[in-house]
Amino acid sequence: MTDDPAATRLPAASRRTVLILGATSSLARGVAAELARRRYDLLLAGRDREELESVATDLRLRHGVRVESRPFDALALDTHGVFVEDCRKASEDSLVGVVLCFGYQGDQALAEKDIREARRILDTNLLGAVSVLNLFAAYFEGKRDSFLCAISSVAGDRGRRSNYIYGAAKAGLTVFLQGLRNRLSSSGVRVVTIKPGFVDTPMTYGRPGLFLVASPEKAGKRIVEAVLRGKDESYVPGFWRLVMFLVRSIPERIFKRMRW
Repeated sequence: MTDDPAATRLPAASRRTVLILGATSSLARGVAAELARRRYDLLLAGRDREELESVATDLRLRHGVRVESRPFDALALDTHGVFVEDCRKASEDSLVGVVLCFGYQGDQALAEKDIREARRILDTNLLGAVSVLNLFAAYFEGKRDSFLCAISSVAGDRGRRSNYIYGAAKAGLTVFLQGLRNRLSSSGVRVVTIKPGFVDTPMTYGRPGLFLVASPEKAGKRIVEAVLRGKDESYVPGFWRLVMFLVRSIPERIFKRMRW
């Protein structure tokens, strides 16, 4: 892909705004910086208002684009409708895309014993995502030339004992996105599934068995490129496609004896 931002923009409009959900995460910041570099205005949403505004200020100063912040809680499902309407008004109907970056890996051992932890993992990564993406799908369905992008995970490609509840939520999200992509394919709305491997974020910090960890900046650039190239699904970094193909190919009788 060319390094010229103007060469890879979405269809032109007087303003082009992208909403980033879970915008204070390291990965989301990488996505936001890459979009701002390409001259997109941004709406940043998340729970930490002070941190959101700090990120917004940095992006305004560095890139000279319009950046606003909005409070958002993935688990507060009854607020999502009002939130979507607020985003529409705040962007003056210039929204061309949404990138969903929020997630909660949780504690697998605790979730095996405490349904509240299991529910938080499932509700954050799947139900909260389904709720807000369905609402934006209805909004974009009449606009065309727009996109919905969500961060799933390689953890959803095969269940492992170390994180199978998180993996189940991400597997559900991946299938949801497949169906949504099928639904919106005739409406000019692209639905992009991103499957990161290990990215250097607080979610992965200190966890055993990590290898080939990508920086949030490089991951953010690859995510934006996947959206602009019109990909349906992208592994980040790309070599994870081969890694997960090999993982999925391990016979079950061998896989269930593996301690990972």
